[in-house]
Amino acid sequence: MNKIEHIGIAVKDLEKANKLYAQLFGEPHYKVEEVASEGVKTSFFKVGENKIELLEATNQNSAIAKFIEKKGEGMHHIAFAVDNIEKEILRLKQEGFKIINEIPKQGADNKLVAFLHPKSTNGVLIELCQEII
Repeated sequence: MNKIEHIGIAVKDLEKANKLYAQLFGEPHYKVEEVASEGVKTSFFKVGENKIELLEATNQNSAIAKFIEKKGEGMHHIAFAVDNIEKEILRLKQEGFKIINEIPKQGADNKLVAFLHPKSTNGVLIELCQEII
């Protein structure tokens, strides 16, 4: 893992959250994107060298909708940049981590993504991200 790629925050209303975080960071989001396969609409903010991803559910069956229903709005995941997501998945699986999706899938912000189950990471959802070239 190279660095923290972004921190994901689940929100009920992306438009309201965008306004709040624009005030907090002093500048607007740079990108809004829908990931239909995940039932989510995302918004990205750049804060120095870091990124914050806001996530709003687009349907009641999405993971974000279920997360907000269970835990409320707040931090959803930490994403780490990796050079080779397939090798990293294999390494982590061999180390005993539970992988939610062993085959990487298309995520937001031009990334291939895979997730580690929070039960194997002390309750934190971990996302692996590889830039699509």
